[in-house]
Amino acid sequence: MLQIRDIIWGLLFIGCAATIQVEIMPPQGEISVGESKFFLCKVLGDAKDIDWYAPSGEKILPNRPDIFVSQTDNMMSTLTIYHANVDSAGIYKCVAKNGDKEAQATVQVKIFQKITFKSSPSPQEFSEGDDADIVCDVDSSPPPTIIWKHKGSKIQVAKDVRFKIMDNGHLQIRGIKKTDEGMYNCEARVMARGEIDFRMIMVVVNVLPTIRARQSDINATADIGSSALLACDADGFPEPTVTWAHNNVVLESGDKYSLNEDGSELVIKDVKKVDEGDYTCIAKNKAGEKAEEVSLNVFVQPKITYLNNQTASEFDEQVTLTCEASGDPTPTISWSFENRVFTEGQQASWTRPDKYESLDRNIVVRSHARLSSLTLKNIQFTYAGQYLCTASNSIGQDNQHMYLEVRYAPKILSPVMTFTWEGNPANISCEVEAHPGASVVWFRDGLQLSTTNITNMKIYNTPTISYLEITPDSESDFGSYNCTATNVMGTESKEFLLIQADVPSSPEIHQVEPFSSTAVVKFEEPDSMGGVPVMKYRLEWRLPDQDWTGRVYDAEDDMTRITIFDLKPDTTYEVKMSAINGKGEGESSPARTFKTEPIRYSFTISSEIPPTIAATSMASKGEPSAPKLEVKVQNRGNSLKVNWIKQDDGGSPIKHYLIRYKAKHVSDWKPEIRLPHGSEYVVLSGLDWNTEYEVYVVAENQQGKSEPGILSFRTATEPTTIPATLGCRCVTYSLAALLLSMLTVHWLS
Repeated sequence: MLQIRDIIWGLLFIGCAATIQVEIMPPQGEISVGESKFFLCKVLGDAKDIDWYAPSGEKILPNRPDIFVSQTDNMMSTLTIYHANVDSAGIYKCVAKNGDKEAQATVQVKIFQKITFKSSPSPQEFSEGDDADIVCDVDSSPPPTIIWKHKGSKIQVAKDVRFKIMDNGHLQIRGIKKTDEGMYNCEARVMARGEIDFRMIMVVVNVLPTIRARQSDINATADIGSSALLACDADGFPEPTVTWAHNNVVLESGDKYSLNEDGSELVIKDVKKVDEGDYTCIAKNKAGEKAEEVSLNVFVQPKITYLNNQTASEFDEQVTLTCEASGDPTPTISWSFENRVFTEGQQASWTRPDKYESLDRNIVVRSHARLSSLTLKNIQFTYAGQYLCTASNSIGQDNQHMYLEVRYAPKILSPVMTFTWEGNPANISCEVEAHPGASVVWFRDGLQLSTTNITNMKIYNTPTISYLEITPDSESDFGSYNCTATNVMGTESKEFLLIQADVPSSPEIHQVEPFSSTAVVKFEEPDSMGGVPVMKYRLEWRLPDQDWTGRVYDAEDDMTRITIFDLKPDTTYEVKMSAINGKGEGESSPARTFKTEPIRYSFTISSEIPPTIAATSMASKGEPSAPKLEVKVQNRGNSLKVNWIKQDDGGSPIKHYLIRYKAKHVSDWKPEIRLPHGSEYVVLSGLDWNTEYEVYVVAENQQGKSEPGILSFRTATEPTTIPATLGCRCVTYSLAALLLSMLTVHWLS
């Protein structure tokens, strides 16, 4: 093959030795932008010069950076186009010269743009609701056709008006939604060359945060070391960051504030009043930010800030006590003294709703904002003492005491009469109330009594009482004595009478209730006690025209009956009684006649009585009658004294009494109590508060047991201790409780 070509070239050379011919290989060329290509210019004949010319007609000089020309010999020259661009397109010409001989050939160079993605970033982010412009910038020549795909399918813009392919090839989505998020395929095609390329673009739809305060209003109390929690919950995409601001200052964790990991909870430590106000919870992401206000309301417990003791004198026109308190809400201030409470607004007029005035107009309370005054008019010595100022609002209260000192002249309070008898010491008490304390002297017939205490008259003093002890020697020691008390405020005197005591008058027997071997004597105390208390009663009884038999009984409070024992059945007796005081024994009452009952026979069957004190199923004759019961409250409301009155002993002496008791709501009885025959009562202690009890008392003699006396009662409600207002502690019981919530006594005959 080479031999044939060489032969042809040799013949041409021989035949055309006088001419020059030029050929460019390849005869035409297409170059993609950015690519490089060379063209070879062959010369047939002897050429001295071979030159290349650009499309502009300019000769291409050696050493150009974009177009390079090189000649290896007189027969060949090479044109190289590096990194072609659109300006490189055109007709290039190769010219061969030898003297006056010249030959040329041309080649047309076409430059085209391959599909090039200039800008197709991924991911591309948009805010929900925006008109999204998804960028996909493509270059090619000729311009490409752009096709968009989503989830593997071509986007049909005719079917969804929200989608539109723009003239620049971008994809527009109107009002983009979170559901539009995902991968999009931007595909470019050049039909003339069958060229295709694509880019996958991730579209991210960011959602504007939503925010909600868990509570729009938070209440807190200041100055008690407490904390307040403010919280809000935020949603959005991407996950929003949450910050808090107060007074346009962003808050950070530290000594005063703490934030949880995601910032949704703000803790305000050691809340103060200055922390009150609006706090802004801010949620922010790429789509934007939202804010929500949370109000912190800080309340302050009342605190009394001013309250001082005061001093006044009796009969002064007035004195004003002042109490000032802080707090939020503004506290209400009230005053109290002992059991009286004074508050502004009580018994107020329409024109002065902040004024309280007592009915006697001697006590006036005025209040304004955080200040209250208590004005006491026409000062009395009884106004002295502790006054309590109480400041209250919806979250608490504060109490403080102040003391009003009232200076007043002495006041003598003791009773004026004292009774005694010759040889018996008696104390005349002169009790003095005064402030400042008073000095006390005693007078008799205008002469001051000596304090040497060497006579039958002696003086003993305490801070509030002066005692004049007199042991009368004769009638002359009885009479009037003067007590005079003096302090810087004044003097007061009082006459006391020492009176000769007498023996008491006789008691009055108004009824005798007889039984077979006993009798209950009911009486009234003497009309005259003789000036001193009755200490004993003498009760005497006898068979008619026989000697008197008697017994002395100690007097008790409200004593109105005495029981005589060991009498003979069906027998007539006489009874009389007298009263005894310190002076001596008074006259006896007139004798009263009574007759005892005959012996009683009875048969009883009982199934409801506690087993250990039940009567036998067939009782013998002569058993006692059931005792009559009554109850007395002891000093403590859960202790009871159960008294009984002996009834008919059945003709045989009572040996003892059997007592059982229990709470009604339980089945078990307390252990049996056995008391000797002379007993008249039992004290039940340690009972449960506010509980109903039943008590059975049975009398037993040699013949057997009586039917029980039955008593039901309810103990008092547990007492409440009231805080002292004047330095004392008082325990109160309701009246109903002290009366045992009604006593019910059941009698079984």
